[in-house]
Amino acid sequence: MSQKSNALSKTNLIIFGIAILLIIAGFLLMAGPATTLENGFEPGIFNARRTKLAPIVCLAGFILVIVGILYPSKEKNSVAGK
Repeated sequence: MSQKSNALSKTNLIIFGIAILLIIAGFLLMAGPATTLENGFEPGIFNARRTKLAPIVCLAGFILVIVGILYPSKEKNSVAGK
């Protein structure tokens, strides 16, 4: 029987999952009331949560995706060792 080996270890997948949750949280922080023609201009679109906090959370999530992919595996199976 042949055994499949994953490109990413369990630790990498956990980091990747946390990163995806951070990105989703960042986009949810950006959500809010929209400006419509009926109610006129909505000044809430420029509050600190939507313009500062949410992009920082999204950026942290995207950086964590890169870290999750590049995080070194602890496995001892190397090509040179075989």
